[in-house]
Amino acid sequence: VKQGLATEQLTSDAIGLCVLPFFHIYGMTVLLSTGLALGMTGVVMMRFDVEKMLELVGKYGMTNLFLAPPAVLAMANVPNPSRFDTSALQVVHSGAAPLPLEVAERVKSIYGCVVTQGYGLTETSPSTNTNPLDRIKLESCGLPLADTFEKIVSLDTGKELPAGEVGEVAVKGPQVMKGYWKRPEETRECLSEDGWLLTGDIGWQDEDGYLYIVDRKKEMIKYKGYQVAPAELEAVLHEHPAVLDAAVIPKPHLEGGEIPKALVVLREGCEASPEELMAFVAEKVAPYKKIREVEYVSEVPKSPAGKILRRELIERERGRKS
Repeated sequence: VKQGLATEQLTSDAIGLCVLPFFHIYGMTVLLSTGLALGMTGVVMMRFDVEKMLELVGKYGMTNLFLAPPAVLAMANVPNPSRFDTSALQVVHSGAAPLPLEVAERVKSIYGCVVTQGYGLTETSPSTNTNPLDRIKLESCGLPLADTFEKIVSLDTGKELPAGEVGEVAVKGPQVMKGYWKRPEETRECLSEDGWLLTGDIGWQDEDGYLYIVDRKKEMIKYKGYQVAPAELEAVLHEHPAVLDAAVIPKPHLEGGEIPKALVVLREGCEASPEELMAFVAEKVAPYKKIREVEYVSEVPKSPAGKILRRELIERERGRKS
């Protein structure tokens, strides 16, 4: 909480939305505990509904929204947003998963507010990174918090990598957990004796020390020996005007091992063939990252914290094969 307060991104005058569950580390620490420490006002919303949320923004003059990427996406896609009074809104904070750049830019343009994202995980209580509000890089989740050390290490050797190279994110600081309760073996796998936590997230840092998350280590798709990040392909799909939402999963493949398959929700009244979407992505990524199959779905399942339930989609795909 003290590290969060040191960022000076919130004041006692702030009015924030509390829609993330308080049993989730994001809701408990960032919203509940930090809000109480500041004495700021929190508006509790039991279940997320984008239009109801925007009504509450006008009713209570909310200044800060703390959301996961699917909720930010809903803001970008809400019909006729000018019917809501969002004049008090100052900052949309996104966390829990990578936020596609195109979505962040749309929300910033529509609502005339600052959009920023941070990074953390349950094992770090949760925050390790945030963007300084006067030096935001929209694609990045920002700089390390006070008293937080961060490095990128090789997936093969564990050695620290220079700026610009992709590897596993490792962090060290007072917010890092002591270990998993009564699970010493799992603790040793990710937490070193000198306090460095291997997060299981793949990312890189730029020359200024800003962190960019690529995807979860466990969710990388292995195509012909290459590592393909689903989140990168999802971000590209969100740039297509006909795409409302998307998830990318690995599909078993005899020759490639796994291929990237996209599950796509189209906007109402829009059309796009699988070939069109695959060609759109192929123009923007390396050849080995191309999407090889597209399936249209009515929705992409997500957790209460807004993360894609990728495991559920993968199991569904495997069930079809069996």
